Amino acid sequence: MSHDIPSDPAALIEQMTGRLDELMQQHAISNPCMIGIHTGGAWVAEALHRRLGIGEPLGTLDISFYRDDFSRIGMHPQVKPSNLPFEVEDRSIILVDDVLQSGRTIRAALNEIFDYGRPARVVLAVLVDRSGRELPIQPDVSGFQISLGPHEQIKLNGPEPLSLSLQNSHE
Repeated sequence: MSHDIPSDPAALIEQMTGRLDELMQQHAISNPCMIGIHTGGAWVAEALHRRLGIGEPLGTLDISFYRDDFSRIGMHPQVKPSNLPFEVEDRSIILVDDVLQSGRTIRAALNEIFDYGRPARVVLAVLVDRSGRELPIQPDVSGFQISLGPHEQIKLNGPEPLSLSLQNSHE
């Protein structure tokens, strides 16, 4: 199966910046907080955070312990601590990830965010929205959509420069 993968994630991030800016204006979101999910989501969030000029420091989540498949996949070798350097309660949060597939990572991230407090709103921004959803989770903003086969994965490589690659688990 042949797929056209964008060669420049920076261009996708620039498009996402414009869409997020529009969405914040439409919903009168001022002074949002941004959280990137380790690792690729944090890379995308760093770029979006800078471009949007968000005043609050960037937050990061490592959702390893919150995954519902933790007992199946085991411990990730490089678990990082989560860092939310702001109050979550009644705040508008922009949650950022690199690839949205099953929806399980986002569900785990929401569970962890709610452990810190109840946000007023959560906006989901993903670089790649791919097929394979197992939970009813959809992004508010995405850079690129793609349908992939069951043995295909799209991966964000980085942090500098960012690039996307397609991998086949049968190779």
